[in-house]
Amino acid sequence: VGVTPWALSRRIEAEVRALHTPGLAGQRGALDQYYLHAALDRLRPGTTYYYGVGHEGFDPAGTERHATIGHFRTAPARPEKFVFTAFGDQGVTPDALANDKVLLGRGPAFHLHAGDICYADGIGHGEASDIYDPGAWDLFLKQTETVARSVPWMVTTGNHDMEAWYSPNGYGGQSARWSLPENGFDAKRAPGVYSFVYGNVGIVALDANDVSYEIPANKGYSDGRQTAWLDRRLGELRGQVDFVVVFFHHCAYSTSTHASDGGVRDAWVPLFAKHQVDLVINGHNHVYERTDAIKGGTVGRRVPVGASTDPTRDGIVYVTAGGAGKSLYRFPVGVKDSYEGRVRDRESVETFHWTKSKKQKPDTVTWSRVRYTGYSFLSVEAETGPSPRLTVSALAQNGERIDHFVVRRGK
Repeated sequence: VGVTPWALSRRIEAEVRALHTPGLAGQRGALDQYYLHAALDRLRPGTTYYYGVGHEGFDPAGTERHATIGHFRTAPARPEKFVFTAFGDQGVTPDALANDKVLLGRGPAFHLHAGDICYADGIGHGEASDIYDPGAWDLFLKQTETVARSVPWMVTTGNHDMEAWYSPNGYGGQSARWSLPENGFDAKRAPGVYSFVYGNVGIVALDANDVSYEIPANKGYSDGRQTAWLDRRLGELRGQVDFVVVFFHHCAYSTSTHASDGGVRDAWVPLFAKHQVDLVINGHNHVYERTDAIKGGTVGRRVPVGASTDPTRDGIVYVTAGGAGKSLYRFPVGVKDSYEGRVRDRESVETFHWTKSKKQKPDTVTWSRVRYTGYSFLSVEAETGPSPRLTVSALAQNGERIDHFVVRRGK
């Protein structure tokens, strides 16, 4: 049987972004890396596109090389139902790869990565004295290709992503590696701050390094511009879509190792409440933890596994989804890890939050509703129609559903 010849219809010259890492004292020598970017425009909605990556002397569409062809599908003009996934704190590990495989099986329209992407900076203080291996990025991008070759991979910046050797705030490396929406307050200085709309959901990515009390290397670098942009953008989205989801790295509400960042609470939580954000997703703590609906800093409504919540009445649910692949954390002594059926509704937890003086202030909280210390990720199903809703699920590395709840507005 003969093979029908075919060819890709357009050739797009790639932009080459060179990244030089100097030799660091006591570490590996200097390294030059090159990242290729090809911008595709004028794409039609609801269409599958095939692509190949070639170079001089190599045609990816050659008959014997069809295995090198990838594909992706653009968003429908009016999607009625779709899934997106999210996690943070991934790194390059067998567990990270296993999580990616389960995630891909959900068929996500896009994926949100809440920072601490590959851990090339193993210290995470955002300082030039941090231990740093730029070669970790090569391994990470190879690992991530299994998903990112067909699913938009939308990242933001964590503390391990402040790479001090590239620019004053350490984001020169991010600008070389990623092409992200440039609609934030300053795409060059803050590539991890942007927003986009898919169907009836507006997504906002933030850089919590700008407001963190715990790890202050980049604190205040935007001079308040990011927070002002956030206020404006949330107001715009609130009038355009059914649901607004915000994701960033440092936790507003968590009880694990890093606990909660008071800087995030002071700068942004009032804006989330003002604009009735529907879901907040964080990383930083390498666990899964989900709050009740929080209103005014306390429980606005208990949200046990399987329950529904209304942000217009109850407050906001905050999810820590930091079990993507890096070594896992634990919860405070005496706090049990929780699966469905083993959640104690009125359990209080002794924890703390970071203050402006970089101190740990003790807290006793009742909002920590579901906890899990295995590898996991978040899967969110969005539905439109007369009764729009978000069904939020946490899935373990083996695909088991360990938590779920529903967000409906005005119901």
